[in-house]
Amino acid sequence: MSTMTRTYLDWNATAPLLPAVRDAFVSALDMHGNPSSVHKEGRAVRAAIESARRDVAALVGAQASHAIFTSGATEAANLVLSPAFRMGRSALSIGHLYVSAIEHPAVREGGRFEKSNVSEIAVTADGILDLAKLEAALSSHDASRGLPMVALMLVNNETGIIQPVADAAGLVHAAGGLLVVDAVQAVGRIAVDIEALGADFLIVSSHKIGGPKGMGALISRGEVMMPKPLIHGGGQEKGHRSGTENTSAIIGFGTAASEAARHLDAEVQRLNVLRTMLEDAMRVAAPDVIIHGADAARVSNTTFFTVPGLKSETGQIAFDIEGIALSAGAACSSGKVGESHVLTAMGHDPKLGALRISLGAATTEADIDKAICAFAKIAGRRKLAVQAA
Repeated sequence: MSTMTRTYLDWNATAPLLPAVRDAFVSALDMHGNPSSVHKEGRAVRAAIESARRDVAALVGAQASHAIFTSGATEAANLVLSPAFRMGRSALSIGHLYVSAIEHPAVREGGRFEKSNVSEIAVTADGILDLAKLEAALSSHDASRGLPMVALMLVNNETGIIQPVADAAGLVHAAGGLLVVDAVQAVGRIAVDIEALGADFLIVSSHKIGGPKGMGALISRGEVMMPKPLIHGGGQEKGHRSGTENTSAIIGFGTAASEAARHLDAEVQRLNVLRTMLEDAMRVAAPDVIIHGADAARVSNTTFFTVPGLKSETGQIAFDIEGIALSAGAACSSGKVGESHVLTAMGHDPKLGALRISLGAATTEADIDKAICAFAKIAGRRKLAVQAA
């Protein structure tokens, strides 16, 4: 039986459960009251949930009352990406959804909008939203059909590139529209403030920051304009998301949010040093390596790279054999390794493929050394294969 020590470098796919989160989650399993009950046991659970809500909202500079817990970021996206909104008691129609070409599939699918009412906005070769094309799309929007809605991620899950959300917000609001921001890959990696960004809604996920899987939140900047509920029933979450709250997961999420806020600055600096070590060594081992987004503003934990002549599937398997877990882009399609729509949007041939190394709280310099050695070995084999051909 193999005794190889595994190295986990796929934190953008999911972050291992933090020890503090595990403790909070397990303790919460013994809280048996229903949070909607008025007795002592119910009130205790309700208090714990509201404490977690404050911690999650604080991570993005929002009011606790503006956070709606969901089963994850995908549900949050399907809740908010809707043509049917309410402004107070009045119906409000959203006429068209505009999404950037690099959005995660959970957003790119368009939620509850008909496909004919969803348009893509191109990005530049650097993987950054083309603001001029967004402005042009908004200027031609047919307001008689309803307000425009724009969905733009703050940090791309594959490249780690930070998007110009605040600039986009100015354009969206000038057109009378709503801005939905997928902040899943941003929280815990950069400072996020919903007011400074100008986002009307933020989508966040628990398991990306070391919390439990199956938990997320939709966070709004206000409470006047809200989407019609996706899940109806007992009226939990102020009627926005019915169903008895997943107490343990919510408390775990709150703990993860608190930990992320506490360690943010130190982690950004530490991971930037490790990422720089990795990329410098990759360029030495394979001078033709393409590091996507290297000249753009990126979060400090992500390297998305292409080695010419090395297929994504081949590279992923080769690293796995070396004891290293990484991915070929987004881990959202039941283990399938397909062509990256992000590479396509940036003007690259998606058949080239790309691999993503993403770092996190438990990543050490020894892990980076191991990844560098593995990369050099794999790149060397690729060179020999090319020469033999």
